[in-house]
Amino acid sequence: MQTPIPCNMINGVIFDLDNTLVSSALDFDWLRQQLGCSADTDLLQYIDEIPTLSLRKKLQQTVIDYELADARQSTVMPQCQQLLSYLNQQNIPTAVVTRNCAQAAILKINHHKLQFKHIVSREDFAPKPAPDALVYIAEQWQLAPQNILYVGDYVYDLQAAYRANMPSCLVTNGENLPFTQQASIVIQSLGGLIKILRQQAYMLPQERDRVECNIQSGN
Repeated sequence: MQTPIPCNMINGVIFDLDNTLVSSALDFDWLRQQLGCSADTDLLQYIDEIPTLSLRKKLQQTVIDYELADARQSTVMPQCQQLLSYLNQQNIPTAVVTRNCAQAAILKINHHKLQFKHIVSREDFAPKPAPDALVYIAEQWQLAPQNILYVGDYVYDLQAAYRANMPSCLVTNGENLPFTQQASIVIQSLGGLIKILRQQAYMLPQERDRVECNIQSGN
């Protein structure tokens, strides 16, 4: 099992989208069954490896249509607006890296009036758990990956952060998840991250250098 990257000084935050910033009712088990994909196979990889171009494009469009329908009925997650407002006040840059298609990601973000300079979808880089998109954001910000926190709700998010040499924050949304030990920080909702970042803001420089935020937060 991977050991999470220690979380020291956070100078940038990257977010997953679905069930992290906005809700999602996507049922990938059901979708796999509809598309003939086995339960233990990554759906996007399964589609990409289909040799027949016409069938591959058909299945890709089926997934996009499903994502767009989900985007139209999404809601913003608890404490999302408060967290983004706090990060903006602290001049901490933010971005989104999602496995969603670009259309669905932009639809969700615009619908809920969220603002991000960088929105990276699966059309831009290899999808998570590949680290490519996270590495790209770090280069754009000219920040060390160790000083950027990736926030998500699924094991792919933790794996991508680890491969990018970034600390990770797992949002459990109140669920008992089996992969919490792979996260640098575990919170129930986004409000818990506000508390952690405020604690960091009040630390002296020498304290920031020592702290390792492998924290379990109840909020």
